[in-house]
Amino acid sequence: MIKLEGILSFVAIVEGGSISEAARRLRLSKSVVSERLAELERILGSKLLHRTTRKLTLTEDGHYFLERAQRITLEIEEATTDMAERRGTISGPLRLSAPVTFGRMHLGPALYGFLADHPDLQLTLDLDDRRVDAAADGYDAVVRNGPIADSRLMAWRLAPSRRVLVASPGYLEKNGTPGSIEELETHKGIFYSNRGIADWRFPSPAGTILVRGRMGLSLNNGDMLRDAAIAGIGVALVPMFVVGTAIAAGELREIDIGVQPELEYIHIVHPDGRRPSAKLRAIADHLRQKFGTPPYWDRGPTVR
Repeated sequence: MIKLEGILSFVAIVEGGSISEAARRLRLSKSVVSERLAELERILGSKLLHRTTRKLTLTEDGHYFLERAQRITLEIEEATTDMAERRGTISGPLRLSAPVTFGRMHLGPALYGFLADHPDLQLTLDLDDRRVDAAADGYDAVVRNGPIADSRLMAWRLAPSRRVLVASPGYLEKNGTPGSIEELETHKGIFYSNRGIADWRFPSPAGTILVRGRMGLSLNNGDMLRDAAIAGIGVALVPMFVVGTAIAAGELREIDIGVQPELEYIHIVHPDGRRPSAKLRAIADHLRQKFGTPPYWDRGPTVR
C-alpha cells in the first residue's frame, strides 16, 4: 500500500529541486526523505526520478505520477485547513518569504505577537531580496513591495508603500537640492538593482516621466541603499518603510521635485488555484491592523 508520507516526500523533492531542499522543507533528515522516495518507487514498481551527482530529473512515469501526487497533496492541505477552520484554530506549518529589509524592520516585529497568541502555528519565514517564485519555491505566500506582474499569483494588499527621494544633508549642502525633474537628472543616483534598470519613474498627466540620474551606486538591499544615502553617495528613491526613521532623525532629507513617485503597495501573494488557508488569511488581517492605513512608517516632512 502506498504511504502518504512517500507521496509528500516525492512532491517536496520535485518542487524543491533536490532531496536536501525537500528535507529542509519537511524538517526531516536527507536519509529519511531518500528512504521514503525509495519505498514509494518500490511499491509503484517504477523509478520516478533520474539521479545524478548534480540534479534530479523526472522519468516518464515520474511526470505521469506527479500531477496526481500534487493533487493529493493539495487536497490534504485543504482538508487540514477545513478542519482547522471548523475548530476555530490557527495551527500547523506555514512557509513565507519576504524582502530582507522589510522583514527585519517591520514584518518580524508585527508577527511576534501573532505567534505568541497562536502557539500551535509553525511559521517558517525566509528573508530574501531576490524575486521569489511562490509556487516553484514551495512557499504558501510571499510578501512583496511594488507591482505584481505574475498572473499566477493572487495578491492581497497589506498597506500602501510611499516612496520618496532622499539624500543626506551633507550631500545636499555640497551639491544643491534638486527642485525639478531637470535638476534631478544632474545628480548622482543610488539605485535598487532588483528593479532592473537604473531609472526613476514619476507619473504625470502627459504620461510617465523617466528620469535617469548619473550612476553612483547600484545595490540589491534596502538597508544598504539607506546607509549609502546617509553616507552622502547620492540621491535615492526609497520606500518610507526603509528611510522613515532616518528622516525623522535628520540623517536624511526628503526632496520635493514637484511630482510624486507612483504609489505602490505591500502585498501578500499566494499561488493562484490554491484556496488560501485560514491561518494565511488571519496573518494578512493581523498585518493590515498592525501596519495601519496610512502605515505607521509613512511619516516625515518634505523639504526643498
